Amino acid sequence: MATRQERLTEFSESIPPEGKPVQLLCEDHCGTYIIPFACERREGAWYRVGATNPIDTNVIGWRRSRPKAR
Repeated sequence: MATRQERLTEFSESIPPEGKPVQLLCEDHCGTYIIPFACERREGAWYRVGATNPIDTNVIGWRRSRPKAR
């Protein structure tokens, strides 16, 4: 199992570009996890792409969305 730091090395902790789809690395009391859908940063909050309500999670990193495998 990857450690928190190992996972963080794959993600950026900087401020992401507004309105661009990205993958999110999040953390809770059980550990780290990747949100299973593309998200974007708008108006200072994280949203699922196309959603109107922000998501409620502890985001610790982001990376550009990767294309889906066929």
